[in-house]
Amino acid sequence: MQKTKIRRDLHLIASIVIVIPVALIYGFFPKSVLPLLLDFEATTTDLLNIFKAIMGLYLAFAVLWLLGILQPNYWQLATLSQIFFMFGLAFGRTLGLFLDGIPSALFCFGTLGEFMLGTFGLYQFQKYKNHDF
Repeated sequence: MQKTKIRRDLHLIASIVIVIPVALIYGFFPKSVLPLLLDFEATTTDLLNIFKAIMGLYLAFAVLWLLGILQPNYWQLATLSQIFFMFGLAFGRTLGLFLDGIPSALFCFGTLGEFMLGTFGLYQFQKYKNHDF
């Protein structure tokens, strides 16, 4: 039973492990990390506030995903939010690819990862939506 539960939650676990560090970097270290990774500087107070808001959204979703792992009655909601979160990011990045041009390799890798995690979430939802845990 425990092995099956871990398999069922794998998409949520992977998303949490990725999203929390990204959120913390965006929120607390945008001045030092973003120029190194993304050739981008967050220099104005308004831009720093935008990154804090993004951090808040990312952390809120991570908490919902954790709740879905810990409380089975929240699993479907957590999984659906993970699917929409990942595909929403991937869609936005793909739109940017067509409208703005090819981004850095890190952004391209991120887009691929978001599509993969969204697809994995869809697979998990279809496979486990009727299971009781």
